[in-house]
Amino acid sequence: MSVHAQNLPNTASSASAHTKVFTLAGAPKQAGSIDGGGTEARFKRPMGIAIAPNGVVYIADTENHTIRRITPAGAVTTLAGTAGSKGSLDGSGEAARFYHPVGIALDSQGNLYVTDSENHTIRKINSAGLVTTLVGTAGRKGISDGAGIQASFNYPHGIAVGADGTIYVTDTENHTIRQISSTGVVTTLAGSAGKKGAPDGTGAAALFYHPSGIAVTAEGILYVADNGNHTVRKISRNGAVTTLAGMARKRGHADGTGPAARFDWPNGVAVDSQGLVYVADNVNSIIRIITPTGVVTTLVGKALSWGSQDGNSESARFEFPFGVAVNPSGNIIYVTDTKNQTIRRIQRPPL
Repeated sequence: MSVHAQNLPNTASSASAHTKVFTLAGAPKQAGSIDGGGTEARFKRPMGIAIAPNGVVYIADTENHTIRRITPAGAVTTLAGTAGSKGSLDGSGEAARFYHPVGIALDSQGNLYVTDSENHTIRKINSAGLVTTLVGTAGRKGISDGAGIQASFNYPHGIAVGADGTIYVTDTENHTIRQISSTGVVTTLAGSAGKKGAPDGTGAAALFYHPSGIAVTAEGILYVADNGNHTVRKISRNGAVTTLAGMARKRGHADGTGPAARFDWPNGVAVDSQGLVYVADNVNSIIRIITPTGVVTTLVGKALSWGSQDGNSESARFEFPFGVAVNPSGNIIYVTDTKNQTIRRIQRPPL
């Protein structure tokens, strides 16, 4: 049974009564690939999401094999790729090809990075819209560390970029967390390839089970949605992994502190400048907040009550949300409401 958020010592819940959910783009259950404004636009299982400082939102439109761009007013355009045409071609705009892109992240220079999941590569889109393959070789999965094409991945999902330019990737089917240096060298930060589990520890001593979303703070602290374990993990700068919230292999939808909280296949994670972690709790179809001390509350939605309803924190409904992104102040959150084929915006007073 869930614990009501107001019973927890969490300042994040104080603004919940004033939190509102809107549909930014797309129409519920209307899959497709149409550019346009608001409800005119169409997506097909959108997953990854990122926010630029100017408020522009970028989407990994997974089953369209494209990267989309949304203005703050909700105008959608296709930045790269061609809908329905999967592949692995570098190039500009519609000449580029992706194969089920999942994660997307921005660096401080305006470059986008994409986990091109079924190509087992990490792609880069520069500010001019040119797509290149940063690391990995299309169609070749593996667990090799190294530079450029020497590196290999196995269905990478989440991606985040640190303040120093280091790129972090959840290498989902390898059950590891990888990092890419500014010179394009890939190393394994935590986890042991091919070994799934839940132990905390440092480096290879820690184990994950299908890690999905990943986020990084300005100080270089990582947060990971450990999807198969139904937990959210924390990784320090030296690679020490701890479990912030949830209990390994225990599914549910309880709010609470640390191991008392429950998630159901969490996917996307994001973190704001105050260190609050936002989680797209996929099967529960709710958006959660975790404080730095591990207190979990439900921000919007009702667990296991699926739908596509705008409204306040309690009346809003989602259906299997996957990605989440937040602005630094934490008052604007964007969600890829994947099964609804829409992009949602959550607005609340700054804490």
